[in-house]
Amino acid sequence: MSIHSSVMVDDRERRVAHPGRIAAWGLALALLAIAPFFLYPVFLMKLMCFALFACAFNLLIGYAGLLSFGHAAFFGAAAYISAHSAKVWGLSPELSILAGTACAAVLGWIIGSLAIRRQGIYFAMVTLALSQMVYFLALQLKFTGGEDGIQNVPRGMLFGVLDLGKTLNMYFFVMAIFVIGFVIIRRVVHSPYGQILKAIRENEPRAISLGYQVERYKLLAFVLSATFAGLAGATKALVFQVASLIDVQWQMSGEVILMTLLGGMGTLLGPVVGSVLVVSLESYLAESGFPVMVVIGVVFVICVMLFRKGIVGEASGWWEGRAGRKAS
Repeated sequence: MSIHSSVMVDDRERRVAHPGRIAAWGLALALLAIAPFFLYPVFLMKLMCFALFACAFNLLIGYAGLLSFGHAAFFGAAAYISAHSAKVWGLSPELSILAGTACAAVLGWIIGSLAIRRQGIYFAMVTLALSQMVYFLALQLKFTGGEDGIQNVPRGMLFGVLDLGKTLNMYFFVMAIFVIGFVIIRRVVHSPYGQILKAIRENEPRAISLGYQVERYKLLAFVLSATFAGLAGATKALVFQVASLIDVQWQMSGEVILMTLLGGMGTLLGPVVGSVLVVSLESYLAESGFPVMVVIGVVFVICVMLFRKGIVGEASGWWEGRAGRKAS
């Protein structure tokens, strides 16, 4: 049996239809829809942007097995292009986000083509170096505004009809982007292409021996990951109406790695849980005077010691073990 067919069979066995699966997804959507009436909508929009960013990064590290230290380049570059398109070119919000996302996709192809020839720590270092070049360009180029960034970005009218200046309208727009992005990533993971990615991650020499063009699969995964990271960055620029150097700094790359590891890489919900944890800690501890990064570091150490597969990874393992014991 080939790698492709064996992984497909294993995946189908893990994804046996659960009676409450559709109800669970429906409940999640309902909670997202009513959340802005109980919680601060801008905070929720920030959560969804970073959750999509983490899901995009997880597509690369969790399923292709590639650790990138430079994903802030795509997130920040898309934010700058989206903000510039909306403020200077006067594009509508949907076109501004598409412009930023397209820029991230092209940048992902360029960086991926250079980095994919290396493996392991060398791959990670190449992505970090190229990301720092993007940061330098963002600092020096005139249209980015340097250290001031691009401020007072207009949200505009969605399709010329819906005023995104109204917070609730903006919230449901961001919610739609997050849900669509998450569904597409989920579909990619469970597609034949996604199964081949997992096979390459588990045993690359065997995949090569079976005739798979491994570098092409990896490059496509890199471009897809960069594209969704750009979608998250472009959306965030409109939410906060600003694009700044913070979006493209190496710390942003470290932050998304932290989110993914905390939640559980290689799981669909892990990055979402990790982003909720990190963003919530940053938002609520910032006003308390506590050293935010120290607290997040302590939480990370605790999770690494107690939840080696991440929060969702350990929870999934416990649930599967429990189900297996019941079945036996």
